[in-house]
Amino acid sequence: MKNMKLNENERIDDLQYKGLKLIQNKNGFCFGVDSVLLSDFAKEIKNNSVVVDIGTGSGIVGLLLCKKTKLQKIYGVEIQEEVAEMAKRSVKLNGLEDKFEIVNCDINDIFEFLQANSIDSIVTNPPYKKANTGVQNVTEKQMISRHEVKCTLKDIIEKSAKLLKDRGEFYMVHRAERLVDIMCVLRKYRLEPKIVRFVHSKQNEKPKLILVKAIKYANPFLKIDKPLVIFEENGNYTEEILRIYGRR
Repeated sequence: MKNMKLNENERIDDLQYKGLKLIQNKNGFCFGVDSVLLSDFAKEIKNNSVVVDIGTGSGIVGLLLCKKTKLQKIYGVEIQEEVAEMAKRSVKLNGLEDKFEIVNCDINDIFEFLQANSIDSIVTNPPYKKANTGVQNVTEKQMISRHEVKCTLKDIIEKSAKLLKDRGEFYMVHRAERLVDIMCVLRKYRLEPKIVRFVHSKQNEKPKLILVKAIKYANPFLKIDKPLVIFEENGNYTEEILRIYGRR
């Protein structure tokens, strides 16, 4: 760790989970609870799976999955060169080069690097906002991370459907307000929604996030899991969130 290169405005964060460390740029897009929830939601990935993390960013989801599952290999796809380079250093920092490979490319060019019908599972925490909607962020890195300026929901789901093997699994975290869009596009590309879980900040508040699992070429049947609540009324994390963070 002492010899790890850090660029301006970068820091090393202790994830407090099985010794994992993460390099982040305080002026970029830092990970939030959504990434942690996605890694926990996808922890049932089968042993020896080959996985792709679309829009890997800092690599947080891939790093956690390397410790939460017995995957064989995970590819983290990231369009931003500077962010991808930072993620590569985080992989090296954790000694996971044999399991986690960062691919710096546009998702629309992914088949130059990976074969169709070759992936067991895909995870993605994509940009939530449509282009030219919501609050426009200050930096280009934040804009790309939060808005569909470089890839759309359709791009991600279409490419995922082509990458996955038959019966391959697709895991996504997204904004609850985009649920109808997600369901429609998943079905269009033969990724059948199987599990949806709504995420609430507090018990009596409307959901802000959703976790979605879909399976390629599966039969129709949707399970709605019990809500996931982040905070108790007193502002403390719920027992489930403490477990997800590895504090129980």
